[in-house]
Amino acid sequence: MEVRDIGKVAVLMGGTSNEREISLESGKAVLEALLRKNIAAVAIDPKTDNLNQLKFFNRAFICLHGKDGEDGEIQRFLEALNLPYTGSDIISSSLGMDKIRSKTIWKSKRISTPNFMQVNHIDDFEKASNYCGLPFFIKPANSGSSIGIAIINNENDFIFAFKEAYKIDEIVIVESYIVGNEYTLPIINNKPFPIIEIKPKTEFYDYEAKYLRDDTEFICPADITAPLVKNINTLCINAYTAIGCSGWGRVDFIIDKNKNIYIIEINTVPGMTNHSLVPMSAKYAGVEFDNLVLMILETSNA
Repeated sequence: MEVRDIGKVAVLMGGTSNEREISLESGKAVLEALLRKNIAAVAIDPKTDNLNQLKFFNRAFICLHGKDGEDGEIQRFLEALNLPYTGSDIISSSLGMDKIRSKTIWKSKRISTPNFMQVNHIDDFEKASNYCGLPFFIKPANSGSSIGIAIINNENDFIFAFKEAYKIDEIVIVESYIVGNEYTLPIINNKPFPIIEIKPKTEFYDYEAKYLRDDTEFICPADITAPLVKNINTLCINAYTAIGCSGWGRVDFIIDKNKNIYIIEINTVPGMTNHSLVPMSAKYAGVEFDNLVLMILETSNA
């Protein structure tokens, strides 16, 4: 891939969220790729570095996962500096991070997503189980990497898991458990990339399966018929654009036994570690990691 002069690039990594360690891994991989391409790239960690130095850069590659990275906060800061950055803008980043608001928009646009509702108290188990059925998921509304997510089978599960999720975010969501296979679709510059099927050995694709275990199986490209792939691509692009996403992202979804597709969530700053799925999909599409990083950086023109 041809490298044009794009100036000095800040790779934003680390930060203060509960996904800091993963962010550092993503940022290190991106930084090393840019340096291999002879781009003047510098690591900037909002937790330890002065962000005012960003006014001396030409672009920012955001590798901040979770709070202050994917929720529109760093995007707001960068826009105030008039500094181009990778990924979605302030509003769509905020919507992508907020599971209740994103799912509400999808429901309003008839984009299939599991039933969900906000729960406010440990006494809400009956209300949640009546609406979502058993078992159901509980999760913080604004968090990533499956941190704080649990499957609820009974009231005791709910009470414990609600308290844990509430520690992460004061807005807690429950969501119907869809029996089916888990998949993800990367999108770069509005183009869908090969679909990956995720086959965890854990009960679902949790933090441990994502980052700590080596027995999670990934099938790329997923063994899906061409007509279904076409439907998935259309639905995922629709979900992505419905909340205004741009640049790049990753759409997670489930397909049940009747081939119904359910959008679960959108990651507006996907991982770029050696466990990460966007690089895996891109590699199958013939895009090696360093060129993938450049491709994503190029979207910061917007």
